[in-house]
Amino acid sequence: MRFLRFFRPHRPLATHLLALMLGAIFTFGTVRALPSQAAPIAPDVTLAQLPPAELSARSFVTSAVDRVGAAVVRIDTERTVSSNFEPFLDDPFLRQFFGNDLLGQIPREQLQRGQGSGFIIDRSGIVLTNAHVVNEADKVTVTLKDGRTLEGKVKGTDPVTDLAVVKIDGNDLPVAPLGDSSQVRVGDWAIAVGNPLGLDNTVTLGIISTLQRSSAQVGIPDKRLDFIQTDAAINPGNSGGPLLDSAGEVIGINTAIRADAMGIGFAIPINTAKPIADRLASGQSVAHPFVGIEMRTLTPEFAAQINSDPNAPFPVPEVNGVLVVRVLTNSPAAEAGLRRGDVVVKIDGQAVTNAEQLQRIVENSGVGNTLQFEVQRGDRTQSLRVRTGELQRSGS
Repeated sequence: MRFLRFFRPHRPLATHLLALMLGAIFTFGTVRALPSQAAPIAPDVTLAQLPPAELSARSFVTSAVDRVGAAVVRIDTERTVSSNFEPFLDDPFLRQFFGNDLLGQIPREQLQRGQGSGFIIDRSGIVLTNAHVVNEADKVTVTLKDGRTLEGKVKGTDPVTDLAVVKIDGNDLPVAPLGDSSQVRVGDWAIAVGNPLGLDNTVTLGIISTLQRSSAQVGIPDKRLDFIQTDAAINPGNSGGPLLDSAGEVIGINTAIRADAMGIGFAIPINTAKPIADRLASGQSVAHPFVGIEMRTLTPEFAAQINSDPNAPFPVPEVNGVLVVRVLTNSPAAEAGLRRGDVVVKIDGQAVTNAEQLQRIVENSGVGNTLQFEVQRGDRTQSLRVRTGELQRSGS
């Protein structure tokens, strides 16, 4: 009141000033807080109205893609395979019925084409991609973002981890910076770059949905991987391309999608790929240890369910562990004395509670090393020494 008495304003003027003050208070209360380093945006200005240069400066995605984009490549493959008709072309009955001339016009071979992505990890032209992108390819063509097309040579593949290295001729080529996937956390930004469905240089944005998603959970049990799961859109043709963090560093290799789901994609952690890529680039093969069992995670509840079934092939200890469903003939597990129905509860003194954990321990042990398996067999506990062997590729 002292303030008003000092100025002694006329009533209409005082009323007007009071209205202005209240308006300013309510207007100020509706302004959204922005980071201190950012210039305030007027409430009636949308991002679409901002100048392109200003909008680009505010996009971490743009900066990340600018950092790595030139190193992302398209990979086109060709291979010649037997025609679907080839098994029937020499059939005597068909030759007699249709005639040699007609059957002779049917090709015995057909050309299959494929496409994927990759990224350059060395200035000399070392390209990292997925094994399934270049698998059994007779011809590999690599297209750079600037339009150059180069012939690629497959230096090596590792089907177990679905990784491959392709070499192209070049000097001082752009390189994708590799990050540290051990630092990735659920909820971090994820940027997928590649050539999905033949649409070159496509970028999608999402987050890291979860970590250490096992290959068995993904639906590819023949692989030995713990994937990064993301909701960044990954489509056919993205395979082999990089998954980036917000700083534009590669944290994974886009690899798989679930056909029965939307918004779920998977990438191989870059820390898994680094040592394998080095071996493949030098022409070396990658050895993977194995013990030779088919297994399933066991819980007391699941064991009780099995034991309550009168048709169950054998009783199962009602404990937490890994149930041995099958022992492969002439495998390290068979030589060590593991049996169907055994439950692995510890390895080298470490409790084992699921099949993924057991697989991870074996994979990290190396070929030719001995593991101490503690198994529950009926009501007895036994200790078995299992010496890991080398997993052989299919068909080798």
